[in-house]
Amino acid sequence: MKFTIHADGGSRGNPGPAGAGAMIRDHLGNSVASVSEFLGTRTNNYAEYEAVILAFQALAKLIGTKKAGATTVAVKMDSELVVKQMKGVYKVKHPAMKAQHARLARLAATFKSVSFTHVPRAENSDADALANEAMDRGLSL
Repeated sequence: MKFTIHADGGSRGNPGPAGAGAMIRDHLGNSVASVSEFLGTRTNNYAEYEAVILAFQALAKLIGTKKAGATTVAVKMDSELVVKQMKGVYKVKHPAMKAQHARLARLAATFKSVSFTHVPRAENSDADALANEAMDRGLSL
């Protein structure tokens, strides 16, 4: 099985009200699940990581943990920092980001293979909209 995750996180202020969003698509490009969650007051980088973490959790729940080991996942996001940290190009220095990086690495390891690709913001509009919807919901509470 193959899936693509478009993920995005953001905060209004840094830190500020934050949200995470992700769209999960099957190998045919059909949307099979989405994530949109308000995160409280967080940094932008925290929200970017959380978007992928939540997407991996949703995908594992959708397909079942036993099938995750036979699943290939392509993660696409406009966060160059997260992509390069997950590829090992950049070191993770901030303590909170080390924890997020470790959580994401553990989840990624449950799948057969995972790739991370940086895409322009224009190619990540679904995930961006979901992250913004989450921030809007949080601000209206």
